[in-house]
Order: sequence, then structure tokens, then C-alpha cells
Amino acid sequence: MSGFFGCVSRKECVADVFYGTDYHSHLGTKRAGMAFFNGTDFVRSIHSLESAYFRNKFEPDLPRFGESTLGIGVISDMESQPVTLISHLGRYSVVVVGRVDNLSEIEQMFLREKNHFSEMSGSVINQTEMIAMIINSGNTFKEGIEKVYAMVKGSCSFLILTETGIYACRDKFGRTPIILGKNEFGYVVASESSSFVNLGYKIVRDLGPMEALHLTKDGTAQVVAPGKRKQVCSFLWIYYGYPSSDYEGVNVEEARYRCGAAIAERDDVDVDFAAGIPDSGVGHAIGYSNRRGIPYKRPFVKYTPTWPRSFMPQNQKMRDLVAKMKLLPNEAFTKDARILFLDDSIVRGTQLKDNVVKLRECGVKEVHMRIACPPLVYPCKFLNFSSSRSTFDLFTRRVIRDLEGTSELTDEILAPYCDPDSDKYKQMIDIMAQHLQLDSLKFQRLDDLVEALGLPREDLCTHCWDNSSYME
Repeated sequence: MSGFFGCVSRKECVADVFYGTDYHSHLGTKRAGMAFFNGTDFVRSIHSLESAYFRNKFEPDLPRFGESTLGIGVISDMESQPVTLISHLGRYSVVVVGRVDNLSEIEQMFLREKNHFSEMSGSVINQTEMIAMIINSGNTFKEGIEKVYAMVKGSCSFLILTETGIYACRDKFGRTPIILGKNEFGYVVASESSSFVNLGYKIVRDLGPMEALHLTKDGTAQVVAPGKRKQVCSFLWIYYGYPSSDYEGVNVEEARYRCGAAIAERDDVDVDFAAGIPDSGVGHAIGYSNRRGIPYKRPFVKYTPTWPRSFMPQNQKMRDLVAKMKLLPNEAFTKDARILFLDDSIVRGTQLKDNVVKLRECGVKEVHMRIACPPLVYPCKFLNFSSSRSTFDLFTRRVIRDLEGTSELTDEILAPYCDPDSDKYKQMIDIMAQHLQLDSLKFQRLDDLVEALGLPREDLCTHCWDNSSYME
């Protein structure tokens, strides 16, 4: 996942873009960048986030951006961006959120046409540069935007900064959000609506799937009308999204309360209290606690002043160290306790297993785990969540492989493991619980999850759980 922020204003907007982009730091893992048009030149800055936070890296750069009234920023999950071009369309910068699933196919098309790519990310094609090239293949920005929608498989929301304004373009199936905001001086667009309030902007609306708007200091104009099919990533509410954000009119924290409550409706385990694995498990745990009428406590607290998010370091050994060191058990609540934990998901399972071992060492008598979504059976093709070099990095897939005795897991084989009422599903959950040293393990049912999110099933991407959402 990644996140972006853009601003068009009648006054200087450097600080707004700086702080607005920083409010997306929970979405990023690797790099960040900002680009401004100062009335004469495009000024850009890109930094690695592997060893420091966004504000620390970019604050010294702010004087370079001058009194710019147009700017964009991005917290990037992968490639270096923004990318800035000089072309027949004029000068412009591009930032992208998403994952181009057919990157190699488009790369070969451009190479056959004798185009070239820069060596910006080693030997890997920078997908933001590719999106910029697709835009540039149009005779107008509108035509270029429509070509992106037509060519890209996967997911792609993007901002185009020009000399006169910003084009905000949401993924053709709306998997990633773009929210429009405004104040008395101009407009902003962002992945997270929570970035608005402290900067003095009010939410206007969400862009529709495949919708493109042109923002100038004087107003907004629709460039491409919304499409009819919507597949918003469900993990925005379960995991990615910031608690105070709203997508499609649904608040993240409120949705998590409802998810926890839905799990509680189907649960009767006898425990002393409920707890959340910080941070995203907390809202689910509060919802569970409220519905069952049992105490909510914090046997784990996260030490944030010096330890970064566990997914930030790119070295696996360092990620494991961060995950271990940042969570501090509170032994006042662990000795001889029967605790039910809520977490957003189980991806690889290694961090959860380490946490359970730590709890046992602190005297916890029983550890029960409830997961706010169904088991992850299919890797994400759209946003890099649960994606890796091998599908067997997914804990669920490894368990299914061992149960079936084969690595050739067809959709027919996998189908029963997606059905919470099947015997194979129950067998899979039992083995997972044993491996993780849990006294019990339950996952949210997909129908309960959809109801908790409060949107029509057909408007949600549920691919990770049921392989139902891969549209070209």
C-alpha cells in the first residue's frame, strides 16, 4: 500500500503538502517524495524512509520549494516517485498508488515501440515511470488518463501535477480511495481523509471508480466520468486505514467496532478480558469487548518513540527485531490471565507466534485469538498486501499444502478451505491454532465482515479470501 496527497491553492501550500503527506506515513514502507511547481520550475525531492521518518527527512528540503501553490506528495510502498517529465503535453509530475499486475506486458509493448526506461530502481521497471509514459502516449491528458485505465491490470490511482493544476485519477475499480477536500483557498486530494482536519480542509466527497478530476485554484472539473463497477479493498477498514479516516462514507474505527462485535456474536469462550494486538487490532477488540460485556485491557503496549513500524525495515532480520522489541508486555495483566486477543489478519504467522511465546513466558494461562477477517487463501494482486515471492509465504497456504500433500493447489482444491462450514476449513484452523500455540483460534466469516463494513458485497474486493475479485 502507499498513499498520496495533493494541493492546489491560491496561497502557498508547501506546508500543507508536507504535513498532509506525512499523515500517510502509516501506509508506507520504503520511500517518499514531493514535487512542487513554483511558477517557473518543477522542484522535486525523494528520500528513503528505511532509516528515518518522513518529517525528519524532508523538513530540511522545504525552503527549496519556495512559495509554491501547487504540489503533490507520496509515501511509496515500492518505487522512487514522483516522476517528472518534459513532453508534448508540457511538464508534469506523477505519483501512483497501487500495483500494476501486467507490468512486464506493458514494458515489452513500449520496448517494441523503441521507447526506453530509466535505471531508477536497479534493474526493475519503475511503475510510476511506466504510468507517466502511458499518460504521455495520449494526445491530451484526458486521452492519456483513459489509456491508463484501459491498459493497466491490477490497481492504479494516480495524481498528475501540471503547471496549472492537478489531475486526480482513481483506480478503475476504486480499489484505493481518493478523497476530495476544500477550504477557502483551494482544494486537496488524498488517500486518507484523516489528513484534512488539522490542515483546515473539509471533506467534499470520494471520487468514484475510474473518475478523474482536474483541480485548479478556481475549482474542479470532471475529466472522466465514474465507472459503474466498484471493488474497494476491504483491508482499508480492517487493517490499512487510519482510525479517523472515512472511505465511501464508512468510518474506519466504527467499522472495526462492528467487526469485533460480529465476532463476539458468535463466540462464548470464557476469558478474563479482551485485548487488541496494536495498532489495528485495538478497534476490533473494543467492539468485541463492548458487545460481550467483558473488560478491555492492554497486556501489550507498543513503544513508539524510537522503534519504527515492523514492516518499515527492508531486511527481514531487522523487521523481526523491530517486531519483537516494539511490543512490551504488561505483566500486571498477564500473570495467570485468560486473554482473548483480536488482530486484523494472519499473513505469515511468524510475528503472531513470537507474541504468543512472549505471552506464555509472562505467565498467561490461556491465549485465545480472534481474527477480524477470514483466512488469507489467495495473495493480493492489487495492492501488494499479502504478496510475496511465493504464495507459500502465506501461513494459510502452507497449512493447506501440508494437508493436501501437494504444492499444486488448484482453485478446486482451495475452495473448501474458503468455506467456514466445511470439514477441511475446520481442520485447517485446528492445525493453525496448534502451530501458533493458541488455546483457540477463530476467523471472521466473510458474510459477517461484509455486513460490518456496511457496503454492498459487489462493491468490495474480497479476493484474498475467496478469489472473487480479479477483474481486468
